[in-house]
Amino acid sequence: MPFIFDPTYLLLIPAILLSLYAQTKVQTTFNKYMRVPARSGITGAQAARELLKQNQIYDIKVEQVSGRLSDHYDPRSKILRLSPEVYSNHSLASLGVAAHEVGHAFQHASEYAPLKLRSAIVPVANIGSSLAMPLLLFGLILSIPALVQIGIIAFSAAVLFQLITLPVEFNASNRAIAALESGGMIQGDEAGPTRKVLNAAALTYVAATLMSVLQLLRLILISGGRRNRR
Repeated sequence: MPFIFDPTYLLLIPAILLSLYAQTKVQTTFNKYMRVPARSGITGAQAARELLKQNQIYDIKVEQVSGRLSDHYDPRSKILRLSPEVYSNHSLASLGVAAHEVGHAFQHASEYAPLKLRSAIVPVANIGSSLAMPLLLFGLILSIPALVQIGIIAFSAAVLFQLITLPVEFNASNRAIAALESGGMIQGDEAGPTRKVLNAAALTYVAATLMSVLQLLRLILISGGRRNRR
């Protein structure tokens, strides 16, 4: 059977290149500023606990979790989990990442609308991600346009989740820098390097969103092409 090249894959090249760049950027930037100690001398865990205290949030625990750059805030259990490097290190990178996760806790406490919306569509997005490709595949193989359309709609839910994630992540980073500065944990020229760490991390979300959008466009083109050949 001869190899048939699908030209719609070319649509994904910009997203693939951006993803590769983003992964390299976040690693190199994080590694660079892990070696730059904050003048305040506090660790990521200490910064997280102090920022929560300064904002009168007392019901969130700060714990260490295994893995590199595995930091996240769990709103269901109200636990802020920091990777070992961030938890115990007093670098600008550690403070920036820890404060970013605290930023999500601030969003949760203030009922930040995009965060609430993202949380609300998580079940739909998860189902959409799981079912989209099988529905599309069966729809195309069996020539059932309805299945193809349902698959595209299901994948659209996952794309919507990615789009909503962008303002959530950028807002958390902005809150992080402001909180670190107002709390006296970074000073003057330390804000720039700390923001570089967070901007590099945010680029990975931009790349993921671009990939989802271009993949959706590709699926729509494939669906339209099949209909035109009928």
